[in-house]
Amino acid sequence: MSTTNKDALMAAVADDHQEMYEYYDQYVKNAGKPDAQQRWANQLFWEIARHAVGEEIVIYPLMEKHLGSKGLELADQDREDHQFVKENLYKLEGMSAGTPAYDQLLKTVMDHLHEHNDSEEQKDLPLLFEKLGAEGAATAAASFKRTKGFAPTRAPNKPPFETLVGLMTAPIDKLRDAFAQFPTTEEKEAAARN
Repeated sequence: MSTTNKDALMAAVADDHQEMYEYYDQYVKNAGKPDAQQRWANQLFWEIARHAVGEEIVIYPLMEKHLGSKGLELADQDREDHQFVKENLYKLEGMSAGTPAYDQLLKTVMDHLHEHNDSEEQKDLPLLFEKLGAEGAATAAASFKRTKGFAPTRAPNKPPFETLVGLMTAPIDKLRDAFAQFPTTEEKEAAARN
């Protein structure tokens, strides 16, 4: 997606959404290979966590500030959607990738994310852009991207700890993830070619 000042925030968010779908597609394509599926699931969960924290710290407060009661309503619904996803990702961490129960719960999460992401892209972000303008959207996009770099690698499970405590736990999460398996560079390159 090309990024201009006009659609910088939309592009940043939509690009993340697309990455989530690609990681899930790789999970599905690796059916029968539980180790590979676990690596793609780890990558997917990491992206979801980073993305959620970026939205919760940057985008939702902007919606509340600039869209008034409608912004508060939209942000609250988005936070509910995130909470559903976080609770189910937490359940998945205790399950084995590639099992029927895991596959079904992950599909439920992804179906929910598709609806949530579509709503953000079609409703929330266009309304926010109207208030922010091109320059404000570009600034928000830069802040969103920067925040993701400091976000925990797992989305904290219970509000109101979804932001501050999540950021404070980032170093521990990053250390734990150093020992977790993610897709290799070769696997990512092969997926991009297909």
